[in-house]
Amino acid sequence: MGKVLEVKDLHVSFDTYAGEVKAVRGVSFDLEKGETLAIVGESGSGKSVTSQALMRLIPSPPGRIPKGQVLFEGRDLVTLSEKEMQDVRGRDISMIFQDPMTSLNPTMTIGNQIMESFIKHQKLNRAEARSRAIELLEMVGIPFAKERIDQYPHQFSGGMRQRIVIAIALACNPKIIIADEPTTALDVSIQAQILELLKELQKKMGTSIIFITHDLGVVANMADRVAVMYAGKIVEIGKVDEIFYDPKHPYTWGLLGSMPSLDSSDDELMSIPGSPPDMFKPPVGDAFAARNPFALKVDLEYEPPMFKISDTHYAATWLLHEMAPDIKPPASAVRRKVNADDAAADAPVSTKKTFNYENREKLVEVKDLKQHFDLGNGHTLKAVDGITFDIYKGEIFGLVGESGCGKSTTGRTILRLYDATGGEVLFDGNSVHGKKTLEEKKWLNRKIQMIFQDPYSSLNPRLTVSDIIAEGLDIHRLATKEARIAKVHELLETVGLNREHANRYPHEFSGGQRQRIGIARALAVDPEFIIADEPISALDVSIQAQVINLLKRLQKEKGLTYLFIAHDLSMVKYISDRIGVMYRGRIVELAESNRLYENPIHPYTKSLLSAIPLPDPDYERNRKRIVFDDQEYLRDQGEERVLREIERGHFVACTQKEFERYGGGVLV
Repeated sequence: MGKVLEVKDLHVSFDTYAGEVKAVRGVSFDLEKGETLAIVGESGSGKSVTSQALMRLIPSPPGRIPKGQVLFEGRDLVTLSEKEMQDVRGRDISMIFQDPMTSLNPTMTIGNQIMESFIKHQKLNRAEARSRAIELLEMVGIPFAKERIDQYPHQFSGGMRQRIVIAIALACNPKIIIADEPTTALDVSIQAQILELLKELQKKMGTSIIFITHDLGVVANMADRVAVMYAGKIVEIGKVDEIFYDPKHPYTWGLLGSMPSLDSSDDELMSIPGSPPDMFKPPVGDAFAARNPFALKVDLEYEPPMFKISDTHYAATWLLHEMAPDIKPPASAVRRKVNADDAAADAPVSTKKTFNYENREKLVEVKDLKQHFDLGNGHTLKAVDGITFDIYKGEIFGLVGESGCGKSTTGRTILRLYDATGGEVLFDGNSVHGKKTLEEKKWLNRKIQMIFQDPYSSLNPRLTVSDIIAEGLDIHRLATKEARIAKVHELLETVGLNREHANRYPHEFSGGQRQRIGIARALAVDPEFIIADEPISALDVSIQAQVINLLKRLQKEKGLTYLFIAHDLSMVKYISDRIGVMYRGRIVELAESNRLYENPIHPYTKSLLSAIPLPDPDYERNRKRIVFDDQEYLRDQGEERVLREIERGHFVACTQKEFERYGGGVLV
């Protein structure tokens, strides 16, 4: 195949007022022609800085490359002038950024943004460049490309904007594409479309891809080889099967164990304790030692070299030394080879108990709930359009669906952040909406709390953690001054933080720690019911596991009831007792979590489940995605779609025609 890129001993530093931050510390790897290399790791591991350094996009100052080579076609990109690099960027190496909205110019039409590359690098005239831009838009799946080429970024959906960014990256048929978290902000089905598109284009054009992500399901789907980064270094590198089925580094074990598979049981997810080190002063020895439950004495003193496991597989851990004890990875960290065709037959039967309806009290009753928004000019957005479900005491009820389906609006309407347009919500037999006395409002606000998606924007940056957590105690006058401090300290310890954290401010914490503060605040007034709105979507995979384990532990200890809203379906299945699937403001299927995944009935549910990327390369290679036809669904609007119970606790809202179209028999 031949090497298209060689990175040798790359170092990247940032000069700050406090001193030098060593973000990348000696990274080396090769990239073959037509290959996809995935770089994975937590936030702060140095993966994005590495990718930006390859294209010389590190802002200087404060950034600099003190050492190392990036060899592309025999030329060292590190030594090129900015003018010479401008000829390489876009033409030979291009980049797909994480957020398409911030990487597209809102004041330029998408056509002009694509044409720029053709005019600069290929010296085409405007007419030729426009023609090629239309071809590219069609190639990446933008419908009516001729008509839409003169539109602006805000006139496209998130998935369509990402396709436009891909079109810009492909404009000059580059030899290398660097994709930096290109699907993180997208729904699971849009993500599946983008990944399929990239693979298809790679096959057609022979492009090499460096794919940066923290989603191991995406890695299993896309990668030929995987480099695992931690604290600015590659700690393990190998073929995708070697990393998933025979991982050697404890950090790789932690990442793999943090992700639930669809057959995960009730056991706790493996989580990586602590946080990555401060790169201002990298630790002596193995940087992962402080978080490594298998650390040896030598890890604290000497940095491990790269040990060779095979011609393609290397890992930097003292556990591979001939004198090291024989330590096997935890079972949850090693993926068992399962073929997609045999998955249903071979997959381990989940040990998760079935939901017990007997002697269960209803805590929340949602009856024909509607939430409509007036958009003006006679247009109405039916965000929630007549949904009905119950949540039982002590249950975790999952609500899933793509962006815009109405799941977050449902949560906010239950909490009374919005006044319902129609229907009713009962909490413990009491109506949530309608006129309420001050005492009734305070009672409801105590009993129902919310954990928000973005832990930073939901915390007041001007208040200390102590004041943030105690705000509810102060409003409801639940504690004296002495009891208030004791309660704050108790809550901090409950969510895995220290009492010393009480006097700090939100900006002094990591994302996972801020989410723990949000959970402590929600628990302060001893609620019975917590609405968790996408509480883990902004977090790294290892931090997600910590937060999910915490929520499950609190549920058992305090008898809490949750409405858990998310779009990560494998995590929702792991945590939930029952799941409701939302589409266009309605619940289209509702069942126990195991039952929903083993026997999905509604075509939309089948489509969502088939799009989940699983951390299992064998499964991903053989998986067949079911595409849900949205237009066909809208054409069948005239037919009745009411939730009907087809077996105990399993409800579906689809027409007989839809059921038959996707391989079903006769609906009961």
